[in-house]
Order: sequence, then C-alpha cells, then structure tokens
Amino acid sequence: MAALGIAAFVLALFVSVVLHEAGHFVTARYFGMKASRFFVGFGPTLWSKQRGETEYGVKAIPAGGFVKIEGMTSLEEIDPADEKRAFYKAPARARLVVMSAGSFVHFVIAIVLIYGVLVTLGTKQTSETLIGETTCLPAAGQTECAGAGPAAAAGLLKGDRVVSFEGTSITSWEDFTRLVREHGSGPAELVVSRDGRQLTLRPDLGEVLRDRRTGGEGKDPVGALGVRPGQESVHYGVFGAVPETFKVIGSGFTGMYDTFTERLDDISRIFGDNRDESGFISVVGAARLGGDVVTADEDWSDRIGVFLFLVAAINLAIGIFNLLPLLPLDGGHIAVLGFEQARHGLRRLRGYRGPVQPVDFAKLLPATYATVVVLVGFSLIILSADIVNPIRINQ
Repeated sequence: MAALGIAAFVLALFVSVVLHEAGHFVTARYFGMKASRFFVGFGPTLWSKQRGETEYGVKAIPAGGFVKIEGMTSLEEIDPADEKRAFYKAPARARLVVMSAGSFVHFVIAIVLIYGVLVTLGTKQTSETLIGETTCLPAAGQTECAGAGPAAAAGLLKGDRVVSFEGTSITSWEDFTRLVREHGSGPAELVVSRDGRQLTLRPDLGEVLRDRRTGGEGKDPVGALGVRPGQESVHYGVFGAVPETFKVIGSGFTGMYDTFTERLDDISRIFGDNRDESGFISVVGAARLGGDVVTADEDWSDRIGVFLFLVAAINLAIGIFNLLPLLPLDGGHIAVLGFEQARHGLRRLRGYRGPVQPVDFAKLLPATYATVVVLVGFSLIILSADIVNPIRINQ
C-alpha cells in the first residue's frame, strides 16, 4: 500500500509539472511567440512528432517536462524569420503572463484540490469542545510522566464533550485551557456531555509551569487537567467552501514564509532526532509522506483527503518557489523584466524616446550559475535528510 501511495504521489506531481509547462506553452502561443518544442520528461527521446511549428514528444525520464520558446534572451541565436516572434521582443505584459503562467497553474491546482476535498470529503479539524485523549502530568522540571492525570482520575473519557468549567460555558478549546490555567491546582467542577447526558465531574487539577497568558513554555505555576482536544470532520457547502479554501491557501503562503525566514538557520537539525515536521522537505520526502498517508490507520475518505491536501500543498510550494526573484527560476525572469521596464521609465524621464533596451543576460550569467549551484546543493542536503532521516506521520 505504501508503494501505491508513493506511485500515486509521483504521478500527481508529474502531471502537475506537465501542466505547469502547458501553462507556459499555451500563453506563449496565444501571444504569438514561437514554441518550437513541448516535451514530457527528460533524457533520451522515446517518441516525438512534428505538428505545425511545434515538436511534441516523450523522453525516457518522467521527471517533469519542458517547453522551448524561441528567443528567451537576446543571447540566443534564432532563425531570422522567427526574430519578430522572439520572447524577448514581445510586449512586457505578454512576457509577464507567460512567465507567471506556470506558477498560476500550480495555484489553480491547489485551489481546485482543496475546494474539492472540502466539498466532497470534508476535513478533520481540531475540535473546540471534544476530548481526544487524557494524559498524565509531568512533575515540575520533568518531561515524562506515567499513570492517570487529573482528567482520567475524575472519569473523563475520550469522546466526552466539554459543556462548562466552574460554571462558565465552554465554546472554544482556547477558552477552556485558559480557564484551567487561571484556576490553578485544586478541585474544580467540570460538566461534560456523554451519550446525550450531562455529567458533572470534579477533577483535582494539578500544577505545571507554563506561561500563564499563552499556555506555552514559561515559569508561571498554572492549573493543568491533562487532556488533549479531539478531531472532528467538518463538511462545507458549495459556497461555504470558497472562503475556507482561500483561508487554507493563505495559511500555506504564511507557512512557506515562516519556513524560509524562521527555520533556515535550523537546517543542520534535519539530520537529528528532533527534526521539525513543518520544516524543509524534498520531493522524495513528500512522496514517502504520500505512502504513509495511504497506509495510515484512518478511514479511506480521510486518507484520500489528506493525500489530496498533500498534493495541493506541494503544488502551492512549487508555485511560490518558482516566483522567487532568482534566475533561472520564472521569478528571476519576472524580476529582470521589472528592472528592464523600470530602467526604460527612467530613461524616458530623461528624454529617451527609443525602444525598450533588453537586459544584457551575459552579465547575469555568473549570478545565474551561482544560484543554480546553491539551489542544487540545498536540494541535495534536504534530499539526503529525507533518505536517512525521513519525516514520518505513522509513528
């Protein structure tokens, strides 16, 4: 089953990358540029056919694809008959659309997958009132514990739903844990709903050291019950899923930003025992996660939903990564285009009325090569970690 999940993920990623290239191809053709080749895969050619001005084909290594657009830079030698259709001679807005099309396709794939899952399968979310499990409480200064905690000792069970705490109605897990912290140690009144009946329990709260306001690490003595929230399936309607979809997409953007800005200095820890599950991961690592999802001890609908969310997350990550302003990425070409137009605008302010002068890509080649070396090196580090110390979700 794990092999099936890995194969399904690789196929989904392959299709996504081919659609990325199709985005470049279709928009280039729309704006009159010459796209002379559209190939699926890399390496030796297995099959190809010329149709019109474009050669279509399949190569031996199914690792993406590529589109050959004539005249991507002014350095490229092209047939004089095609010079007017060169990419670098197209209007700025046309070049912007073509270079953005690949990432746009990835974003569309992510949106469609997330929306489809929310409408058809629903998603698991942390409950605001459902008890997921009861836990023990570690003594001060300790990280491990054993035995029953205050919640279990008072008879609280998995599946109970919190109704009130000390007379205050509970509508969110955040409010519940805040009230428990503020209560401190000692007896408390907890009302729960179980099998349609309300029960009043009287747990004897323990004491742990936490930040009193946030509940995170800290040195304030606060009350503790020893519970974790459960997961509930949430389904959305055709219209209700729209804002939730973009909420998930927004979380993906902020998550990518946090990963690059806050976890880059933790790169050395990816080979350690405490590897961050929300940190960097390669395609190989993501494929292994796809295998783990398929073999998880969950309902088939939950596994399909999580798998499709994983594919959506990878598409979102690829789309964002491709827009980084670094050559040879699409974002690098967009950045060069922006510089070219800004420079032309300044020249016009000084009286220049000639055509836009293209950027001299020969001067950018050293920076491009350096970027490739850094990206390849970084990718190899992450890939190595995913082989020897993979992130697992079925542990």
